[in-house]
Amino acid sequence: QVQLVESGGGLVQPGGSLRLSCAASGSIFSINVIGWYRQAAGKQRELVADITSGGTIKYADSVKGRFTISRDNAKNTVYLQMNSLKPEDTAVYYCNTVSHILGLRYDYWGQGTQVTVSS
Repeated sequence: QVQLVESGGGLVQPGGSLRLSCAASGSIFSINVIGWYRQAAGKQRELVADITSGGTIKYADSVKGRFTISRDNAKNTVYLQMNSLKPEDTAVYYCNTVSHILGLRYDYWGQGTQVTVSS
């Protein structure tokens, strides 16, 4: 199992910045992909950005050029630097990991952290 603890959410004005952190523990050796999803009120959860164990990074089109995902392997932590925030970025942000073990996929989720972009 993988345990994920997120931090860094909050209230920020449009155009501002926030950095989210996700600390992983447990069976971290099994993680193939780690990333961030978000879910706005009344909408489906969507991928924001993720990074594979090989270093391949993927971003949602809506955040390209504004958000940056990075990881610190020594701290087992992944970060999401969010710049030029817009009201439409308001959502609960969830850290996610994907592990493939013996042909089975395992998804683990953090508890979520609220990001609110408002003046």
